[in-house]
Amino acid sequence: MSALGRPAYRAKQLSAHYFGRLTTDPAAMTDLPAADRESLAEAFLPRLLTSVRSVACDDGSTRKWLWRTFDGALVESVLMRYPDRATVCISSQAGCGMACPFCATGQNGLTRNLSTGEIVEQVMVAAREMAKTGDRLSNVVFMGMGEPLANYKRVLAAFHRITDAAPDGLGLSQRSVTISTVGLVPAIKRLTAEGINATLAVSLHAPDDELRDTLVPVNSRWKVAEVLGAAWEYAERTGRRVSIEYAMIKDVNDQPWRADLLGRLLAGRLAHVNLIPLNPTPGSDWDASPKAVEREFVHRLRAAGVPTTVRDTRGREIDGACGQLAAAEV
Repeated sequence: MSALGRPAYRAKQLSAHYFGRLTTDPAAMTDLPAADRESLAEAFLPRLLTSVRSVACDDGSTRKWLWRTFDGALVESVLMRYPDRATVCISSQAGCGMACPFCATGQNGLTRNLSTGEIVEQVMVAAREMAKTGDRLSNVVFMGMGEPLANYKRVLAAFHRITDAAPDGLGLSQRSVTISTVGLVPAIKRLTAEGINATLAVSLHAPDDELRDTLVPVNSRWKVAEVLGAAWEYAERTGRRVSIEYAMIKDVNDQPWRADLLGRLLAGRLAHVNLIPLNPTPGSDWDASPKAVEREFVHRLRAAGVPTTVRDTRGREIDGACGQLAAAEV
């Protein structure tokens, strides 16, 4: 502000409009001098994301946006409305460098990290969309494109903008934000030391190192035991259940013995398993596990005392479900 010759408190006013009133329209900023509104909004609230396409499904309760950044990178975000909540799934990177073979995002490689502003703007778009019907955004999940903990500083900064009270942030509960990871152990430990209360989600997908080395290539660096060990440290510090994400892939990771092994690894731990029916992606020969196999997997985990649910596959027909975000323009 000082560089523009304006008082510092103008920044707070702009922030209050952005986070508190959910607007970037200079005309609505009547507490700012009329002569300064356009220039201040342009300088401090620039357009970071340009909508390429917006598509809906599930009777309008699921909406996916394709965004273009200032340098042409493409990212996607998905808003899902449920009877009791509204969740936005946001991207932390353009593309992803983790190369998980069953995920469309990973097949395209990593373009770049998103900035804090680009991450936050995805949330603000969803919040403004909810406000159109007099509703509020309740949950944010860092489960879109990219590995959140590979963009650690910007994701953490975005987390604080999402959860800090207005005018500094959107004011969502820390517990309503989920940060996912394929298992970057040093970053999980770093997150534990931050003292935040986000939900940690670990994309495990296999209980044994032999298979996980293939499904989640970073496992060759940090093995299952190390990943879960770091997750338990996070759970112990926060008192929050860790969400174990597990894509059910026919004849690959859905065998009864793998359910039993997973149950032994998680029994007695502060954890919840979220089984994800594999969503179709272009060029993949893999299919989702049959429902009977899925039910047996759930039964075995629950018999081991592990809370288990099967994810609602929202957005599949618009390629907006888990593992389908590829940011394709056509």
